[in-house]
Amino acid sequence: MSVATPLPHDAARLHVTGAARYVDDIPVPANCLHLAFGLSQVARGRLGALDLDAVRAAPGVVLVLTAADFDPVPDCSPGAHDEPLLCTGDIHFAGQPLFLVVATSHGAARRAAALGRAEIAQDTPILSIDDALKARSFFGDRLVWGQGDPDAAIAGAAHSAEGSMEIGGQEHFYLEGQAALSVPQEGGDMLVHSSTQHPTEIQHKVAEALGTGMHAVRVETRRMGGGFGGKESQGNWLAIATALVAARTGRPAKMRYDRDDDMIITGKRHDFRIDYRVGFDAAGKIAGIEFTQFCRCGWSQDLSHAIADRAMLHADNAYHLPHARITSHRLRTNTVSATAFRGFGGPQGMVAIERVLDHIAHEVGRDPLEVRRLNYYDSVPRPAEGLATGLEDGRGKVPGPHPVPQVTPFGMPVEDFELHEMTETLAASCDYAGRRAAIRDWNAASPVLKRGIALSPVKFGISFTLTHLNQAGALVHVYQDGTIAMNHGGTEMGQGLFQKVAQVAASRFGVGLERVRITATDTAKVPNTSATAASSGSDLNGMAVRAACDTIVARLAEFVAQKHQAAPRDVVFAGDRVTVGGAEYGFAEVVKAAYEARISLSATGFYKTPKIEWDRIAGRGRPFFYFAYGVACTEVVLDTLTGENRILRTDILHDCGTSLNPALDRGQVEGAYVQGTGWLTTEELVWDGAGRLRTHAPSTYKIPACSDRPPVFNVALWDRPNREDTIYRSKAVGEPPFMLGISTFLALSDAVAACGPAYPALDAPATPERLLAAVERVQA
Repeated sequence: MSVATPLPHDAARLHVTGAARYVDDIPVPANCLHLAFGLSQVARGRLGALDLDAVRAAPGVVLVLTAADFDPVPDCSPGAHDEPLLCTGDIHFAGQPLFLVVATSHGAARRAAALGRAEIAQDTPILSIDDALKARSFFGDRLVWGQGDPDAAIAGAAHSAEGSMEIGGQEHFYLEGQAALSVPQEGGDMLVHSSTQHPTEIQHKVAEALGTGMHAVRVETRRMGGGFGGKESQGNWLAIATALVAARTGRPAKMRYDRDDDMIITGKRHDFRIDYRVGFDAAGKIAGIEFTQFCRCGWSQDLSHAIADRAMLHADNAYHLPHARITSHRLRTNTVSATAFRGFGGPQGMVAIERVLDHIAHEVGRDPLEVRRLNYYDSVPRPAEGLATGLEDGRGKVPGPHPVPQVTPFGMPVEDFELHEMTETLAASCDYAGRRAAIRDWNAASPVLKRGIALSPVKFGISFTLTHLNQAGALVHVYQDGTIAMNHGGTEMGQGLFQKVAQVAASRFGVGLERVRITATDTAKVPNTSATAASSGSDLNGMAVRAACDTIVARLAEFVAQKHQAAPRDVVFAGDRVTVGGAEYGFAEVVKAAYEARISLSATGFYKTPKIEWDRIAGRGRPFFYFAYGVACTEVVLDTLTGENRILRTDILHDCGTSLNPALDRGQVEGAYVQGTGWLTTEELVWDGAGRLRTHAPSTYKIPACSDRPPVFNVALWDRPNREDTIYRSKAVGEPPFMLGISTFLALSDAVAACGPAYPALDAPATPERLLAAVERVQA
């Protein structure tokens, strides 16, 4: 069977040889035009005159467009209609497009764009969370979710603590920048090649901008060189601009951002400040807790409401909080609009509760892991172990000896909690207790270098919180020679989705993977698709492809069964053969015979996630189909004189359910951990007092390098089937392991704590400067 086999990425050879084709590699006609935006250097103000004479006179320039050239100015937002393609008067952030240059080459367009001069009446920008609170600059009213009576629980607890944590943003730093190519077709149709995680949204926004129906716009995405959420909505600008120019001139139009422009124009991970109050007993058991989350959204709404919601939904992480209140404020500032990023708000909510657990452990003088395990949700046995199947007796109680599952602060029962056993397994395999004792002895004898260790859990909900997005479609063709072509709504950004779904198809037909070919994601083949986001790619598209394949398999089985006077269920597809009774045929032989018998060998498939229901205003329901789990243990060493630090060892145990492809899943876990560690340690976004981003290149923005990965890096998969009926009982793996990087942050905090009696109260990212300041605080 092809599933559960550790196969390499389907395009691995193309990646390493440079033969993989991205948008910028697509050959274009000789008359192709190239676009560049002229950007505002001011963060807030009112646009007056634009002097573009030098731009128009620059070599190679064909056309220069401003907002005055459109009626109406096209909107680029994913839904709030608050992001005009070009400035319509008010300037909202440094980097906002003011005009559009159309030239004969990429270089000519960029050089010309730099010649524009703008008269701007400047105003004081709102940049920070404190600025926004002082100006009462919000997107909508605050949102409050929770359960129980946290005020009474905190007041009645034997111990209490409070604090505040700053959590920085993050640049996606995908290897392939944003890019789009629009090619006009006959009859006013438009073909758009876009580096996007959401082809249907590109189709919708381009059709809206052109004033036509979505049926006149076809969007194709073969692959992206990384996305991480940064290509869920940010590609709209380039696709809309190129399509408008292509429609206006009748010539192909192409646009790509250079790295500096990409970092200045596009959104980042949302930065947060999270305040907390918590009451607990002498052992560290939480009685009541209150979080106040301040989310800096930037100048427009983008996806901020959904992201801030997910931060609230993960404020509990792995811990049962019977008395909890989570309040969320969404702040409008004169910075680039923050956007989707791997984890979609979940990491920010999760790192705050982990900070709280560390703070509690420090206050009660216990090992942080003991305090974590004390506050875990209860485990619920699997059905095979005697768990009721959901039926109730006449008194409304679940039969059997097991208690009703504990619920999250938003009312969802936690029925699949895996972390007690996972934590015990990892703690034993990595010798957590022995190493912690050794680190204690090391620190006592080492005045300058301090070591730290932390073991932290992840519980991450899987599904789009916007319920209607939890659907997918697929199209599968079997050709008369027995080869198979398929298409689905998911996009490939290096994560291996295409390979996993191809393995699903090969398994359903019982053939070798070499028979299966997945074509580029194409809105003309599968309509109304959701973004490849929320870790849903394999879950949704795998099930849709399975449905399509099973339709064709059922037709073939009925065809073969009729010939042998057998039941279709007795026909077996395996090993590239089809058997029924005592007869055996080659798969291609059966397909050819079915074709000649005029049996359809093409089918569509559709899937919608079951069980989910969600009322976001009330904060109640089941927004997730299931949870994915993980645990990570990280050991670090810190130079207390400079703040420099190194990861010494990392051990990870991650829950992928029954993995569709263990090799790809392991790679996702490793990469996510390193990216999560980068977010919390080295990746610092810096804006100056005028609101200009100063960290907009690899020279000033520090993503983790190969040398930053742990020299000892042990990754294992927790291979237990998903309790829910997912594709082959697998679990999503895109986002959940990102939060394993929190263990690095906590280990650094542990190292700082070895320097003195005070709690470190470390903020993120824990750069050397912040670590050095924390060392000085605890020593004082």
